Amino acid sequence: MHLSKERRMHYLHRLLLYAALIALAVVVGFPIYWMLVVSITPSEQVFAWPLQFWPQTPTLEHYREVFTRQDLQVGRWLINSVIVSTAATAVALFISSLTAYGFARLRFPGRDFLFMLILFTIMVPGQVTLIPVFLLVRWLGWLDTYHALIWPGAANVFGVFLLRQFFLSIPREMEEAAVIDGASRFRIYWQIILPLSQSALIALTIFLFLGAWNDLFWPLIVLNRLEMRTLPVGLTVLQGTYTQERALVMAGAMVASAPVLLFYAIFQRRIIQGVMLTGMGGR
Repeated sequence: MHLSKERRMHYLHRLLLYAALIALAVVVGFPIYWMLVVSITPSEQVFAWPLQFWPQTPTLEHYREVFTRQDLQVGRWLINSVIVSTAATAVALFISSLTAYGFARLRFPGRDFLFMLILFTIMVPGQVTLIPVFLLVRWLGWLDTYHALIWPGAANVFGVFLLRQFFLSIPREMEEAAVIDGASRFRIYWQIILPLSQSALIALTIFLFLGAWNDLFWPLIVLNRLEMRTLPVGLTVLQGTYTQERALVMAGAMVASAPVLLFYAIFQRRIIQGVMLTGMGGR
């Protein structure tokens, strides 16, 4: 069958595109694959040469050790991460959406100037506010508590910006009809605006949850007790104490990564929609 020159070029371009995507997927996915392989490899075979891309006798012993060693509290760290990530996401989502509603639907003097002032804080590096926030948390007596991990991130400027842009696209006629029916401002926000903004809220929820789950720097500063640590902070203990037990460290890293990978697998489409939504300014 004879193909025209344009047709051949079209197939060639697609072939090169698929080849590039496969190569990129291998580069990105190989570290995760290798982490899994090392975590199920017996300790005496971890440093064997030549390298084995799949162990001859896979074992789950290292996963059992991660959860049963007395000096490690991976189960407690996992629970802490779930509690902190869920609570921080819920608090930031509520405050961001309420603030965004005020900037998008209410009229008051200085509204636009105040909104621009809030946006300006995005350009302030987090390191600049680190010491003041730490002193405030210490003054409140929140060091080594869940409060220290949940409340400092409650005011999320990116969330306010994203939701405000989305709220602006909702027709005002719906809100005006609710006002005529006697609905309060909070009821309009809760029962009309939020249900119409599910896509933006879900996208923001994903970003907030992943950010809270992967946060390492701030929890490392405000947490001291071993049982209060989150999973990423706990892994620093694992890595520092068991440097030579690489399979054990990799098993801990897999335990920490598994919820994020599962989260991404379930909400992959929502995450992509969220990135697209962010690129379009929330519209």
